Amino acid sequence: MKFTLSWLKEHLETDATLDEICERLTAIGLEVEDVDDKAAYKPFVIAKVLTAEKHPEADRLKVLMVDAGDGKPVQIVCGAPNARAGLVGALARPGTYVPGIDVTLAVGKIRGVESHGMMCSEKELNISDNHDGIIDLPADAPVGTSFAAYAGLDDPVVEINLTPNRPDCTSIFGIARDLAASGLGKLKLPKAPDFKVEGDTPVEVKIVLDDERLCPGFAYRLVRGVKNGPSPKWMQQRLLAIGLRPISALVDVTNYMTFDQGRPMHVFDADKVKGDLVVRRAREGEEILALDTRTYKLNPTNVIIADDNGPESIGGIMGGEHSGCDEATVNVLIESALWDPINIAKTGRSHGIITDARYRFERGVDPEYMVPGLERTTELVLEMCGGTAAAAKVTGYKGYVNKVVDFPFSEVKRLTGLTVSNEEGREILTGLGFEVEGAGEVVTVAVPSWRPDIDGKADLVEEIMRIHGVDNIKPEPLPSAGAVNGRILTPLQIRTRTAKRALAARGMLEAVTWSFISHEQAKLFGGGSHALRLANPIAADMSDMRPSLLPGLLAAAQRNADRGFGDVAIFEVSGTYENDTPEGQRRVAAGIRRGTASLAGAGRMWSNTAKGGGKAVDIYDAKADALAVLEACGLPMGNVQIEPGAPAWYHPGRSGTIKMGPKVILGYFGEFHPKTLEALDVTGALTGFEVYVDAVPEPKKKATRTKPALELSPFQMVRRDFAFVVDKTVEAGSIVKAAGSADRRLITGVNVFDVFEGASLGEGRKSVAIEVLIQPVEKTLTDEDFEALTKKVIANVEKSTGGILRA
Repeated sequence: MKFTLSWLKEHLETDATLDEICERLTAIGLEVEDVDDKAAYKPFVIAKVLTAEKHPEADRLKVLMVDAGDGKPVQIVCGAPNARAGLVGALARPGTYVPGIDVTLAVGKIRGVESHGMMCSEKELNISDNHDGIIDLPADAPVGTSFAAYAGLDDPVVEINLTPNRPDCTSIFGIARDLAASGLGKLKLPKAPDFKVEGDTPVEVKIVLDDERLCPGFAYRLVRGVKNGPSPKWMQQRLLAIGLRPISALVDVTNYMTFDQGRPMHVFDADKVKGDLVVRRAREGEEILALDTRTYKLNPTNVIIADDNGPESIGGIMGGEHSGCDEATVNVLIESALWDPINIAKTGRSHGIITDARYRFERGVDPEYMVPGLERTTELVLEMCGGTAAAAKVTGYKGYVNKVVDFPFSEVKRLTGLTVSNEEGREILTGLGFEVEGAGEVVTVAVPSWRPDIDGKADLVEEIMRIHGVDNIKPEPLPSAGAVNGRILTPLQIRTRTAKRALAARGMLEAVTWSFISHEQAKLFGGGSHALRLANPIAADMSDMRPSLLPGLLAAAQRNADRGFGDVAIFEVSGTYENDTPEGQRRVAAGIRRGTASLAGAGRMWSNTAKGGGKAVDIYDAKADALAVLEACGLPMGNVQIEPGAPAWYHPGRSGTIKMGPKVILGYFGEFHPKTLEALDVTGALTGFEVYVDAVPEPKKKATRTKPALELSPFQMVRRDFAFVVDKTVEAGSIVKAAGSADRRLITGVNVFDVFEGASLGEGRKSVAIEVLIQPVEKTLTDEDFEALTKKVIANVEKSTGGILRA
């Protein structure tokens, strides 16, 4: 939003300087983005041409002697056709930057004749597009003085950054109202328009819509006998200063009202309108040639203004070329209507149309200014173009009912910490246009029609806070509790962090992938339900909420491989979605290893061959990663069970399920099914895992958070090896579990160190060798103690697995 200082002061009576105004604007929430103080125009001075002689080497050039008021005429070579002795214009000396041609002048020779500057045209000073000749000022223009001051080009331009919730400040009048409420001047209330009305407006407007919110009101009137020419110089200068090109008086008036009052208007050439106007939805396939000379194909979601010829305007966004005004326009129909902000935003976005009218209507204009805006626009049209105004008509408008908020002044202190007296709070709200009733601690506040962003008490607190001054809020440290604080993070938050640290410590890099994947990928990983499909996806391949983190990680690994980084180890700890309920969102830790990116290192290296370096990742890498996550989450690893098999996206013979008990599934790991990789267009040695962090049970609460004393046994640990012959179908994990349960107090660990199959064992049989770690606690064990423990181990394994001790 741009405005000039003089334009602002037309609505605000103030002696504040430009710097003070800019500082206050930012302080009250209207952040100043840029200030152009017009210093670039200071070097240009008014000068008089004393003589104009023909250039000796060029027919179209003249050699001028120019007086800049200092009694030292300078020589200038000029090619303007209107250059002549006695002309008074704008002089730019060497070293001056000329904005219209983006050139800094220097002394130069043109066809052998020195030129010490230039006489400028309006285009060269960005005043207009006129480049037919140099600026020709009246003979009494004060030679030697500032041209910018004389021409009104020294008016500073301020640009502010508006948040979407402040439609009232899309007008210069609204900005002045905010500044006045902050104490930086007095708001000038405009006098009511006064003009003579003759006759009726013959055109009828019908609103034919299935939803009255799409066009809550339509005000209009006919003005006969106008003469459409250039707008006054003061209006052209203001529009040029904020970046708008003057076109004609009728068009410039509507642009002026858009910025001055925040009230977009539209003017039809009444003689080009056939029949009555109808506000309706566009029909499928209808087209309109708009004022930007582009043709737009309309659809039933667009609201248009049409006549018997068809669409004449896209309501609230842009008018049509057919009914636009030009120099031949005699009778005009001035429109001031209201439109639905949501529909305006959708229509503008769908057609890619960005206009100042759309900018305001999609934020919400003041409904109560619909008719006064029509009156003010009519007054300007009559002043600039003449004519006779007919009586105005209003269709569809049912009036505005103020929102009323019960407001306790104590909310200011509670929400902001500021101490603002009730009297000051009342003055601030009144200055902003709110109607405050009541004399006690709690008052009723009626919200003005131009503030659709105000809904409740907190909004009123914000208004008082920003006008009173956010800088008055003193920073204070949080009060000390005087003791060690309790745990702040939830168990799930803690586990998320520890899982990330554990995986990062294993050489994996954290990735952040999209929460949306394609429908085909979602189905491939167990999702794809209608409840998890997005109503408005940002892309066709992001249509479903992800049921798993693996599709995004696999795609990321492949992108790295395509760029020459084939050995990748990445992980993510984030949410997945099983259904559309809160319980259906899971917290999952997942990871991918590709190529040779194992814990031992990646790539081929002769010195790492014996340690596994250069070997492609396999199921055991994924298993180790998954178990590391569970251990980091605090799960007692003795309770973990591993079962073969996993969901369909894993390889059926090279995958496993991690469980705790028969029902609680903690995660999956393994290599991926070739069909899964083919569907994702992913190649290479890949292995991965998924761990449901939220499925890990919380530890039982203890009476104290104090850790138990560290107890270390003074006795040496003893290792005993056993080899059991079992059926091939028996899992090694069941042997480990059976051996460990022989005496949980003495046996601290069981490890598998060898698996052997051979004819000597018999068909369908295998030998599994385990190492049992025995840690004495109370005394050194005797041979009899070891013998008894050995018998328990053998008996437990035999009972659980049917295995026999290998001879």
